Amino acid sequence: MLHPTVRNTDPLTSWQAAGSAKDLASRHAQIIVDCLTKHGALGKDGIAAHTGLESMQVARRLHELERDGEISLTGQVVKSKSGRMEREWKITPMQRELI
Repeated sequence: MLHPTVRNTDPLTSWQAAGSAKDLASRHAQIIVDCLTKHGALGKDGIAAHTGLESMQVARRLHELERDGEISLTGQVVKSKSGRMEREWKITPMQRELI
């Protein structure tokens, strides 16, 4: 799901930091997916309110999850905690292979 954010020429410490960040990002992504599964479609601030993540932590994962086909936009907007309109996200049903 997540891709490394280091270059081949970066020092070992950068590779270690990227590995640590990847683990954290994966945990956040799973928390977001679980939240949308449990609570239905929400905006980023709604997801943050239900999960305890910061809005920016949620925002960083949304497009990655969309790219990976796990979530998608509903086409609707909802109010953010500041009263502005923000896009609403939902779980994307996964196609299951029939055996």
